[in-house]
Amino acid sequence: MTPDDMTVNPPAPVVPSGSASSLSLTVPVSGPSGLSDYAVSPLGVPTAVLRDEVRVAFLGRTSTEDQQDPRQSMMRQLGNCKTAIPESWVIVAHFYDVESGRMELEARGWKTGYERFDIPIARDGGVADLLDEVAHPGRRFDVVICESVSRVARRTFEGLSIERELERCEASLFAANEPIMLSGSRAQRILQRRINQSVAEYEVLNTLEQSWGGLCTHVREGWNIGKPPYGYKAKTYRHPNPTKAAKGQSKTRLEPDGARAETVTQIALWRYHEGIGYDTIARRLNTDPAKYPPPEPPNRQRARGAWGKTSVCEVLRNPKYTGYQVFNRRASRSRHGKVNDPVKWVWSTEPAHEPLIPKWMYDELTARRQARRGSRDGNSPNTHPATRRTYVLRGMVFCGCGRRMFGTHRHNITYYQCWPRPNNRGRPDQCAGHHKAVYLREDAILEAITRFFADRVLGPRRDSLTADLDGIDDRAERERRFERERLQRVVADVTRRQSSVLRQAQRGDSDDPFSTALRSTYNDLDAEKSAALSIIAQLDATDEAGPNRPGAALLDALPYLTLNLTTAPEPLVRRLFEITQVAVRLRDDSDYVNITITLPAD
Repeated sequence: MTPDDMTVNPPAPVVPSGSASSLSLTVPVSGPSGLSDYAVSPLGVPTAVLRDEVRVAFLGRTSTEDQQDPRQSMMRQLGNCKTAIPESWVIVAHFYDVESGRMELEARGWKTGYERFDIPIARDGGVADLLDEVAHPGRRFDVVICESVSRVARRTFEGLSIERELERCEASLFAANEPIMLSGSRAQRILQRRINQSVAEYEVLNTLEQSWGGLCTHVREGWNIGKPPYGYKAKTYRHPNPTKAAKGQSKTRLEPDGARAETVTQIALWRYHEGIGYDTIARRLNTDPAKYPPPEPPNRQRARGAWGKTSVCEVLRNPKYTGYQVFNRRASRSRHGKVNDPVKWVWSTEPAHEPLIPKWMYDELTARRQARRGSRDGNSPNTHPATRRTYVLRGMVFCGCGRRMFGTHRHNITYYQCWPRPNNRGRPDQCAGHHKAVYLREDAILEAITRFFADRVLGPRRDSLTADLDGIDDRAERERRFERERLQRVVADVTRRQSSVLRQAQRGDSDDPFSTALRSTYNDLDAEKSAALSIIAQLDATDEAGPNRPGAALLDALPYLTLNLTTAPEPLVRRLFEITQVAVRLRDDSDYVNITITLPAD
């Protein structure tokens, strides 16, 4: 027999009683020295574990204190690892973190939350420090042990990345809930490890999905989550679950908060009727802090004691002011507070609290926001050092492609032009085949606007606008139409249910309690149907009487003036255009423009 055929089976180390771990060694000998020529044994185990004493590094992780006690959890993990390892193995280093196991690998191991807990385990670093030391030739440990692979990472990719990095540096990863075997089928151990990793990822994803479903149901029923937005305060209700109510738990809805609620409504009115920007609204609010109390952030040290454009923007963008409860507006964890796409928002099925901004107004403000993007109020000179002129129609002239046209001055003539970059002229959301540059003369536009104001708005022919004003604000008409359609669907559904109840009642005995209950249900449905039909009749009567338009009253409040806007002072003309919300839009690929104004109700 040659030395290559020899197999040495040393006695197996003693495993503590009660442990499910087992250990058996098979050492291939390839030379007179009795040492293997392989840096790693044929079974994929580092040769370091074949010595009498193996140095072990403990790797632990626990989440924050919200759902568990990190101190007790870490002590339990270390105790389970000490019980699982053979007697000849000794733990020489401790690496642990207090953080989520779903974090990206690059972000792992840098948290300092462990400092807040009195954990009686000397910490040598986190998982990042473990990976740094394992690659060092003078590292203190040979293998790494954890309570379970879910403590390494909750997601399979991060767990495999850490495991592969340890294997690359010849340091195996063991788990206390898996048999520590150095012989036998390595494929079987790998299969068990992958199953445990898959189960760990499934458990966390399943928990997240169930938690998400509970939050969505909570919101759809109209309950609030988190701090009430500015303008609302929390109204506490007894928890509907008797067990949780007995523990003192409760739920909250929103209700208006006095002057703050009035401030939210005033902000929306200014924005909608006057079209002013966030900075202008903030300046108006700051003129009377007692009437318009400024918002207070959760961290009082960050409070400015005044309104800013960001605060105004948050008010106008928050859909909760429409009376609906809304959730998932921001990705608070995955994208660090970025606003999610509105299609991902979760809305309550119906209004859950008193609205401060009507839903139709919120929708229109949202639609206008993109058109005003990047435009400041007024036509004062820009702060740019190259600015030399002001333009009375700045921000009010739009090209047919949807872009806002900017002012320019050439040969003593003022123009508004659209000059997109070459790579933007054929975008799908813009008009195809856009010209290199499109120009509109300011004097021609002002002359057309002057004729309209002097003749149709402030002049003798303004009475003809009554018919036009009747068709401008049709929100009430739309709401009546939508309500009528909804009631018609209710009538159709009630009729279908009545037919079903009637068929069941006809099959049963007249004295049967079930048939009696069916007749009662039929009568209730008939009452509901009659009420819906009565409301539909009222809506039809309102339509026949004609809509109540405020057009005549608005026109009567206007003065009779004869003026030429082209000769009026520019600040007054600009103020008139801002109040009446003048908008000039060039028609697609033509020499005509559409000029629109809006007469505010106030």
